[in-house]
Amino acid sequence: MKFEHNTNLNNDCDRWIHGTLIQKAITNPKSKIQNPRLYKPWNLFPEIAKAIALSLLITLLMVNSPALAATSKVLPFPPPEFKGKIGITYKDSEPDFPQPITAPAKAPNVLLVILDDVGFGQASTFGGPVETPNLTRLAERGLRYNQFHTTALCSPTRAALLTGRNHHSVNTGVVEELATGYPGYTAILPKSAATVAEVLRQNGYNTAAFGKWHNTPDYETSAAGPFDRWPTGLGFEYFYGFLGGDTNQWSPALVENTKRVEKPANKPDYHLTPDLVDHAIAWIRNQQSIAPDKPFFTYLATGATHAPHHAPKTWIDKYKGKFDQGWDKLREEIFARQKQLGVIPANAQLTPRPQELPAWDSLSIEQQKLYAHMAEVFGGFLGHTDDQIGRLIDAVAQLGELDNTLVIYVVGDNGASAEGGLTGTVNELKFFNGVPENLPQLLASYDELGSPKTFNHFPAAWAWAVNSPFQWTKQIASHFGGTRNPLVISWGAGIKDQGSIRSQFHHVIDIAPTILEVAGITAPEEVNGFKQQPIEGTSLVYTFDHPDTSSHRQTQYFEMLGNRAIYDQGWVAAARHGRLPWERTAKGDFDTDPWELYNIAEDFSEANNLAAENPDKLEKLQKLFLKEARKYKVLPLDDRALERFDVKTRPSLTAGRTTFSYYPGAVGIPEGSAPDLKNRSFSITANIEIPESGAEGILLTQGGRFAGWSFFLEDGKPTYVYNYANAVRYIIQSPEKLSSGKSTLRFNFDYDGGAVGAGGTGKLFINDQQVAEGRVEKTIAYRLALDETFDVGRDTGTPVVDTYQVPFAFTGNLQQVSLELK
Repeated sequence: MKFEHNTNLNNDCDRWIHGTLIQKAITNPKSKIQNPRLYKPWNLFPEIAKAIALSLLITLLMVNSPALAATSKVLPFPPPEFKGKIGITYKDSEPDFPQPITAPAKAPNVLLVILDDVGFGQASTFGGPVETPNLTRLAERGLRYNQFHTTALCSPTRAALLTGRNHHSVNTGVVEELATGYPGYTAILPKSAATVAEVLRQNGYNTAAFGKWHNTPDYETSAAGPFDRWPTGLGFEYFYGFLGGDTNQWSPALVENTKRVEKPANKPDYHLTPDLVDHAIAWIRNQQSIAPDKPFFTYLATGATHAPHHAPKTWIDKYKGKFDQGWDKLREEIFARQKQLGVIPANAQLTPRPQELPAWDSLSIEQQKLYAHMAEVFGGFLGHTDDQIGRLIDAVAQLGELDNTLVIYVVGDNGASAEGGLTGTVNELKFFNGVPENLPQLLASYDELGSPKTFNHFPAAWAWAVNSPFQWTKQIASHFGGTRNPLVISWGAGIKDQGSIRSQFHHVIDIAPTILEVAGITAPEEVNGFKQQPIEGTSLVYTFDHPDTSSHRQTQYFEMLGNRAIYDQGWVAAARHGRLPWERTAKGDFDTDPWELYNIAEDFSEANNLAAENPDKLEKLQKLFLKEARKYKVLPLDDRALERFDVKTRPSLTAGRTTFSYYPGAVGIPEGSAPDLKNRSFSITANIEIPESGAEGILLTQGGRFAGWSFFLEDGKPTYVYNYANAVRYIIQSPEKLSSGKSTLRFNFDYDGGAVGAGGTGKLFINDQQVAEGRVEKTIAYRLALDETFDVGRDTGTPVVDTYQVPFAFTGNLQQVSLELK
């Protein structure tokens, strides 16, 4: 053990004397010490005490106690002193080559898995209807936690997970796409909160991330960067996945390290989850082949099961008829299984359906058939995901490393999502832009649900059902339906009480310190020149072999989009704000929001509101919430959603510009970094050269099958198509083909104005001669794409219109494309 790496051993010793020796004495029933401050020998002879403690500390370090590893509190490690000898020539000199940093002895591998939008009662491992045998396999090798919490939304949970700090503390009080200029809400991860990946990397681990990231400001996700807030700038040596909040599982917006890449070609049955797992397996195998003594940290964050609910048909078919009983009955069935499994206590109560959600029996036969199939699609999606994660677990086992791998499996970054609304949707972009869908339209897509033809989501009541036994859903941070997620931890070499359940109250900020303690790594006080914010999480290691010990986490606030709660020593005060997850505008009043009070030490599911019976307790907790809110940068409370979705509300590389020039190869530009053509007039000009044989293909496009526009040559004819949320396509096309040689093509759009999402008139010109004109009656008002991009010369996503197939690269000579905003 190299003690020179620890620059604060004296301070560690002080803390160890009072925090370890004294604590052990206090907890020893034979000890007479009740107050360490009154224990005279330590106070009267501090230097003697320190010397004794230092000797004991060194002895413990020599036997590799993982919790007391002598790792540096300043990263990177200071360069070692040269201990060789310098003579006149090498013959009278002695070399001393700097040795590479190595992980603490016996530090295990770490596999951190997080799913997306999965409810507490969705997986069979926790009583749900979807078979998850691989999650169960891990639970049988480890522990199930039934009082583990997330933040109620994607980016905030991931920021907290990776940093060990509360989401507002690291400026991620909401998802990246809704960021504002308030300190807790900029969505800019601070340098003062290094990720656990960065700490592990600088302590001798190899690190890699796969899948959903969603922690880079959306205006920083283009090829122009900056890249310091991409995964490879935040501690991961390798990244393969997508940067946004969701993506098309059949045609994802992929990134490898800092480069946009396209999905593997010639794979007609391609799906993102197997691709992510393939890459993770390949990376682990290569890493272990090259450096078998070096531990790895692998972070797998699937796009599943966030909308769109995309799954192979064979997996969807496995759940045919499994949801015909409806959401009310399903919730009761889950509740009964949860009690049988012991993942909820015997005295837990099933909370009732909110009045805002319809009873299953109130639906028509057609609605029941459609909604049951939407749930079948989701069932297939989650089942398929568990199967793929099983392949990754098998690969680690085949390497002989499973017992030496700490597997932390967070089943959802929030509760199941109600963002599909009361009817579900076949195109999530319709929800974000206020485009209504009726039952006939939904039924028309029945056979295509889960396929590349839909961007689908199930009805909100299914989300409530699979969050059993709790109230509410994703976004609703005031209640456990939004924040209570299953957690499984497996570590063959470090957890002896396998197959058991743990009920200590914990939060996602507790994962990073757990990893550090197991790895034997000290949380650094400085990283890359930046003083670090305190770790706000507390390790779960104390629970591994002590099932009945009391929770180390005594207090935890919750807040998301105005929904808020405070937990303190077994009590919860909660205030649900007015807006429902499927509504686009705020409704509540912070001054009049009703507060509820629950004693969860006796009421596991928050079923009995005690606010009227115990107003003093409620008032005390309300004051505590405000105290915590001020401490962690939660204020100001902000319930706006739709307004904050507009890309113009955040910094942008395009701000203030009205003219833009692009060249072939400029592809994969996200909406936050592209010219904003919504709700205004504009002009697109393309300078091209057509060979004698003719040409076709994309000149410029943005979006894809579910909303977008495209300017291209089809059969040699200049064409502009506007796709209004996959509901209607407006086509403006030249009647004549282009002649060979050089030409200038121009498309002018004159916006009607008067309101967002209005229509306009489009005109096509060839060499300044108008050749076509047409109406676009409606346009997308707020968000054109969730994962599709702005591309020049080819289409990297899905086609805007099915008359062409991607990439539909331009076959002539595209010299330049320019835009002018008016």
